[in-house]
Amino acid sequence: MNDELRAEIEGLSKKPDSEIDFSEIPEATKEEWKNAVRGKFFRPIKKPISLRLDADVIAWFKSQDGRYQSKMNDALREYMEKHEKSA
Repeated sequence: MNDELRAEIEGLSKKPDSEIDFSEIPEATKEEWKNAVRGKFFRPIKKPISLRLDADVIAWFKSQDGRYQSKMNDALREYMEKHEKSA
């Protein structure tokens, strides 16, 4: 990214949305959002931990598709986000 583009983006980030001209950007339709993927480019830092869970919970997640740790993380993130919004 060159300095000119960086300065333009920085300037836009300081403006409220009401002052930014979005007229050249068409509004996305429900059809276009149908196949959207949440968090496709979001890559949080992962930290290894030791965690004791009930054996049946682990067995159920492992039986899903082999990506049980990611599925557990997704379930915990969903719970966290739901409770952050209600707090």
